[in-house]
Amino acid sequence: MMKLKKMSHPERWFFLLICMALLSVSCKRQYTPKPRGYFRIDTPDKTYILLDSIFPFTFEYPVYARLLPDPYAPDQPFWMNIDYPRFHGKLHLSYKTVNGNLSDLFEDSRTLVFKHIPKATSIEEQEIRDKERDLYGMIYQINGSGTASPYQFFITDSCRHFVRVALYFNIRPNNDSLAPVIDFIKQDIMHMIETFKWKDNPLNKHSR
Repeated sequence: MMKLKKMSHPERWFFLLICMALLSVSCKRQYTPKPRGYFRIDTPDKTYILLDSIFPFTFEYPVYARLLPDPYAPDQPFWMNIDYPRFHGKLHLSYKTVNGNLSDLFEDSRTLVFKHIPKATSIEEQEIRDKERDLYGMIYQINGSGTASPYQFFITDSCRHFVRVALYFNIRPNNDSLAPVIDFIKQDIMHMIETFKWKDNPLNKHSR
């Protein structure tokens, strides 16, 4: 059985002084919680090219994105995905002709936006109105860390064409960590809207 050695009086004082010094140092230390960090995401330079095709509309899209047909709508020739392979995200673009169904198309677009309410902290709306380009619509910014689609918008000329676009990522939603990418793609969305034109708008023929 191990025996404990009794300390002499000087040894006890020395031990006590060491303990007091250690306690003094530890009490002066203040723990400051570090903010939650995420990996840095590098983004490419902004460069755009014009969509020139048989589509009834045209716009500029970034060179670092790919235009792909929608695999789930093979019978819709004017539906596409604007794919961001670097960021695992897509802009899903759908096109429908207007034929006395404009109010239904409006309502369908709002329904698809507001189905994200359970995960959203807020939904911000921004109107699109450009008489010269016959462009009218709405942009929806859907805020919230767990929302699956942070940006959506629709545009129409109110009599012939209707386009709806929604941003989705192929990963589990965490919009706090994806914030730099979402802001980066938001700039592309705004550029897309700013350069969007209907091909059968007579005003566009004079502006080329």
